[in-house]
Amino acid sequence: MTTFREIRLKSRPSGLPTHDNFEMASVELPAPGASEVQVRNLWMTVDPYMRGRMNDVKSYAPPFQLGKAMDGGAIGEVTISNDPSLQIGDLVQSGYGWREGFNAPAAGLQKLNPGALPVQTFLGAAGMPGLTAYAGLLKVAALKDGDVVFVSGAAGAVGAMVCQIAKAKGHTVIGSAGGAEKVAYLKSIGVDQVIDYKAEKDLNAALAAAAPGGIDVYFDNVGGAHLEAALNNAKLFARFAICGMISIYNATKPEPGPSNLAQLIGRNIRMEGFIVSHHFGMMPAYIADLTKWVAEGKVSWKETVFEGLDKAPDAFIGLFKGENLGKMLVKLG
Repeated sequence: MTTFREIRLKSRPSGLPTHDNFEMASVELPAPGASEVQVRNLWMTVDPYMRGRMNDVKSYAPPFQLGKAMDGGAIGEVTISNDPSLQIGDLVQSGYGWREGFNAPAAGLQKLNPGALPVQTFLGAAGMPGLTAYAGLLKVAALKDGDVVFVSGAAGAVGAMVCQIAKAKGHTVIGSAGGAEKVAYLKSIGVDQVIDYKAEKDLNAALAAAAPGGIDVYFDNVGGAHLEAALNNAKLFARFAICGMISIYNATKPEPGPSNLAQLIGRNIRMEGFIVSHHFGMMPAYIADLTKWVAEGKVSWKETVFEGLDKAPDAFIGLFKGENLGKMLVKLG
């Protein structure tokens, strides 16, 4: 038997999650069965979409169950193998986050060969967040020559990749983020105009000043006032890729929608929500482009790292307080 710790959902939050909604438990894992492996996790990710899974409502991902371990993206090392496809020491990617280790069928795990990339990159820039940016910008928003691109949540894991992909393709990019550190970061990666939404009294006016000719593409990670400003400043035939709306994830009552949705009509705006799992077929093309852009010095990334499983709730709650610069990760091993 091997003892590992895991974090379980103790209660469903109302508003912003607190530490009282989580509980730590120890479990003893037996030796893995036939065609199974045992994995010790090295890294796990926390992501805004997990907030919706804390609610007992039907969505595109099933809700977390009370008293059960939460889950999410993780990278670990095989410590025991009863399957020839994986050897001890192999690195694997899984959906068994929020725990220090687990047993699972080898067929359900993705073997990683990170090459020169740090292994945790496959939870960020070379993983789901990076592909979200790539698919949302190039396929959903149908980026085309000459587009002016506006990105909210621009200093986050997805937003920063959107900004850099657009810049790598030669576009004018406007990014919104909160605080001087994030503003400086966005300027350092080449974003043309940066809006500090925490310092602006009128987001609509700030966007109008940053893009006097209007925007062609809006990549939305925030919703709320950012979506309203984007609608007001959209050019004719603008395309909006709706990736997330973190501003409302902790709302305790329904938030009023944008008051200016009629702009969709007069400006012929196309607005489309999307989930990255519907675009996994683009991953090979994305990795090929990412490799080229990194080699050319056009793309880099930031990480905010918390140490230890017991810090996972802090990392998760910190997402909604804007405490992350780039990808929020928890280092376990």
